[in-house]
Amino acid sequence: MSLYLHNLIKKTHLKQEAAAMMKKIELLEISKRKLLGEGLGTSSIEEIQQVEQQLERSVTKIRARKNQVFKEQIEQLKEKEKVLEAENARLYEKYAGKPLQVLNKQREILPNTESDPSSEVETELFIGLPETRLKAPSFK
Repeated sequence: MSLYLHNLIKKTHLKQEAAAMMKKIELLEISKRKLLGEGLGTSSIEEIQQVEQQLERSVTKIRARKNQVFKEQIEQLKEKEKVLEAENARLYEKYAGKPLQVLNKQREILPNTESDPSSEVETELFIGLPETRLKAPSFK
């Protein structure tokens, strides 16, 4: 078989394949429009019922997936709850026997720079030699 004939057959095959793909795309677009409720005016009752059944199957699949995701999230939250309950029990055992005054003193020891007025730093500026330095007013 000559190269020319081979290329011609290949080219013809590719044209047929492209035409078949274009037809599939057109059918998919028509189907999509029908699923969106567009272009139903020319549809028969059977076609409309098929679209309805397809939509019902889709909704069923979507609801099943949604329920699966919810169940997974519930399981994750239950695991998190167990971890938090264990942490709570550990903290309760650690601090349950201590009087309230001890707990308050421990809170005072922890640094809290946002609301602690003692966290402000006061600076003074001295001018001159150590023996004769003058105290300059401090700025706040």
